[in-house]
Amino acid sequence: MNACPAPPAEDLKRLLARAAPLLAAEDYAVLELTVACLTAVTALLREQGTTLARLRRLFGGGSSEKAEKILPREETPATPPAPAEGDGDGDGDGEGEGEGEGEGEGEGEGAKPKTKRKGHGRIPSADYPGAVREEVGHQTLAAGQACPDCAKGTLYALEPGEVLRILGQAMLTAKLWLKERLRCSACGTVFTAQAPAAAQGPKFDEAAVAMMALLRYDNGQPLHRLERLQRHLGVPVPASTQWQLVNEAAKDLEPVLAELRRLAAQSPLLHVDDTYLRLLAFMGKRRAEMLARGELDDPERTGLFTTGVVAKTEDGKQILLYFSGRQHAGENLADLLDQREPGHPPPILMSDALERNLPKGHTVVDSNCLCHGRRNVVDQVGNFPEECRFLITELGKVFQIDDRCRTEQLSDEERLCVHQSESAPIMQGILHWANGLLEQHKVEPNSDMGKALSYLINHWVGLTRFLHVAGAPLDNNVCERALKMAIRHRRNSLFYKSERGAEVGDLFMSLIETTVANGENPLEYLTELLRHSKAVAEQPEDWLPWTFRDTLARLDTPEHRLAA
Repeated sequence: MNACPAPPAEDLKRLLARAAPLLAAEDYAVLELTVACLTAVTALLREQGTTLARLRRLFGGGSSEKAEKILPREETPATPPAPAEGDGDGDGDGEGEGEGEGEGEGEGEGAKPKTKRKGHGRIPSADYPGAVREEVGHQTLAAGQACPDCAKGTLYALEPGEVLRILGQAMLTAKLWLKERLRCSACGTVFTAQAPAAAQGPKFDEAAVAMMALLRYDNGQPLHRLERLQRHLGVPVPASTQWQLVNEAAKDLEPVLAELRRLAAQSPLLHVDDTYLRLLAFMGKRRAEMLARGELDDPERTGLFTTGVVAKTEDGKQILLYFSGRQHAGENLADLLDQREPGHPPPILMSDALERNLPKGHTVVDSNCLCHGRRNVVDQVGNFPEECRFLITELGKVFQIDDRCRTEQLSDEERLCVHQSESAPIMQGILHWANGLLEQHKVEPNSDMGKALSYLINHWVGLTRFLHVAGAPLDNNVCERALKMAIRHRRNSLFYKSERGAEVGDLFMSLIETTVANGENPLEYLTELLRHSKAVAEQPEDWLPWTFRDTLARLDTPEHRLAA
């Protein structure tokens, strides 16, 4: 097979520049992504010791990092293995594309495999709150009558029997009222029947708009796909109409988002991470035109990001926020913390070890994700099986301890004491072992295995913050899971066209994911917010995902109904 050298990077840049004015924005975005992918693969292949396992993980194959999936089936050594000769490789990019599925879920190495509980697997009828319920009375008998069989006993009511059927319908349904019209044959006056109360109001009701937002920003379904589906089902809704509706609805919901951001800024614990973004307003020929007009601040900056922030409040609520644009995580977090009230102690910030994640001008307790340090080692299993087995197994014990603390519902102070007594010796052993490998020159420092060990050593203070600060987490998996929503949206829809589109997406994703994280139904929540938009604007704190039901109950009183 003949060699196929990759074209130089400068040639690729010139190709993109020539193609920008010739291609549509959608086609140019695909070409730009393809060139970026080729460049990344070429760079990886030129690195010494690049493994197939690493490439598979980066391109979506074999992403599991659980010990039973990546380690050979052998007995775990009780003591650290002797350092091995040779080079390895590793990648500490920490992109956060939802790959934090290691021990952060509380499943450590050495645990017995879970056995699936036997059962019929059916979903009980109580789990269908959206089902239309219809009572069916007995055709010939009723409670209180005599038994037709024995004529001695009296019939009494039992729990009803159940028959459940799932029926298909469009996501958006329509109802057409045909009002009868009568015309006088003499004077020509037309008399039209009055429409019922259900026919009053705008053409698209609040639940329909909430459904569009949910399909777009939670399920990641592009507007043109919903347009196509609705056309097939006989209820056409153009994509332009959908955008107009969700854009207008976003304006009514902005007070709630502002209140959520204010509360998040006061939280004692913040998780933050970035993923890349495609925003056409700052890409290709649009970016070139902005540069020519001098409208682009910091012309050297080309990165586009979606930042995910997960805030855990003092009363145990979770707030998920999204920020999409040219700013990276540290800048978005700094803007958020500008709203932090004086007198609050510095929050704990959990992130990977990138410098850009730190908010400039604000003091935080920096804590780094232990799963990121572990992830660098995962790629080296093929080159250093025994070394990786020891490190992954020892870290698994720490995650098991943390899982036990969570199961026993220990307070932050109690959890800190447990980690200091049980996890600290394990972590100290890992540090001593990693230093030994490098100091004895058993692992080349410039190799990828050496870089993986150096990452642990250099960021040891942040990686072990949970041993010194009450409430500090071990990993950033909760934020990486939150970013999966933005990643799914990006993969399905490819890009945002404008800054306003990104703002609307951030708003709905923030509201939807915060609602889900706090155990509420996002469709019901968005619908009620839109139905009570005036009250939402006046008192947004009464319309948060954990307060809106109490507010609805308070409004459902004779006094409020009379006032309405």
